[in-house]
Amino acid sequence: GASFMDYIITDKVTSPLEVALQYSEKLALMPNTFFIGDHMQMFPHMTEKVILTAQDLKCDDRDTIMILNGPVDALLESANVREIRQACEPGLPSEGPDDKQEMVTRVLEIPDSAPITAMIQSGKPQCVVNNVVIQNGLTTNQTNNKTATGEEIPATIILSARMQYGLADDAIVYCNFNQLYKIDPNTLEMWVNILKAVPNGVLWLLRFPAVGEPNALQYATSLGLPAGRIVFSPVAPKEEHVRRGQLADVCLDTPLCNGHTTGMDVLWAGTPMVTMPMDTLASRVASSQLACLGCPELIAKDGEDYQRIAIKMGTDRDYLRRIRAKVWKARTSSLLFNVRNYAHDMEKIYTQMWKLYEAGKPFDHITEKQD
Repeated sequence: GASFMDYIITDKVTSPLEVALQYSEKLALMPNTFFIGDHMQMFPHMTEKVILTAQDLKCDDRDTIMILNGPVDALLESANVREIRQACEPGLPSEGPDDKQEMVTRVLEIPDSAPITAMIQSGKPQCVVNNVVIQNGLTTNQTNNKTATGEEIPATIILSARMQYGLADDAIVYCNFNQLYKIDPNTLEMWVNILKAVPNGVLWLLRFPAVGEPNALQYATSLGLPAGRIVFSPVAPKEEHVRRGQLADVCLDTPLCNGHTTGMDVLWAGTPMVTMPMDTLASRVASSQLACLGCPELIAKDGEDYQRIAIKMGTDRDYLRRIRAKVWKARTSSLLFNVRNYAHDMEKIYTQMWKLYEAGKPFDHITEKQD
């Protein structure tokens, strides 16, 4: 809105040309999405994950219960390892004749979960399994502050587990890691409706700020939601914040003001995000991210559709597995986290801006058609 700003860099999903009159600036449309995250470089240890299970635990091979990230080769060499192949929900472009459109995840089974459980319950920073050190994912800021902030790549195997956050293994966990001010009454009402339709569903939020927690709980209770269906966690260091997103089944975006960086964080964790675009730029960013990722089925048309999508993932386990596999695979195959391609597209936009200025022409919208 500043008079000295000639352009706003955006994209056709976030800022369609049809609403250009809402902006004082001219629209410079990126060909994919204007929002970018350097997660592939900051958190490469999350490019792959290993499901951890134990013979004494009664749990299936869900990829949201106990997860290992980092240099796991030494541990895999000394344990019982198998692979799970999960077909993706259709819609991703083929990467070649050998692309089977599936997610391959390794499962590591240890004889006894006692070392892991003791580490978590006591708050110890690490434990040893098969002579290999595993770090408690809650303690990265105690052992290496630069790793905790995302400045350095972790050099150890890190464990993320629902047990660390008071999340039940058999629950369908819906998360939202935005600041609580983004949750308006209508949004919380939709979330309560979703939880009522998914009997084992819980909502995982942040104490961000802590004073908002009792207000959210009180309003949810007034809507008839039983106690215990909303779980709060404290704000975490950046690396943990991104990594623990792997423990949620589904992210429920805040439609009025979307998750921006938070949306990128949860998508890098491989967690599907449901959103609903509205009229403003801030309400359409998540739709842009999902469109670039290749997952338009997660973009709702209205509030009823938003709830339908979320409930389907909470009640149809096969569909949830397929859409999670699609999101996981698309993180590295789509352009959403490709900063090199993003920089190239932005350079082309800057070049077009300069050419208009150099020719003495009036400022005009820049679209991808003006390549």
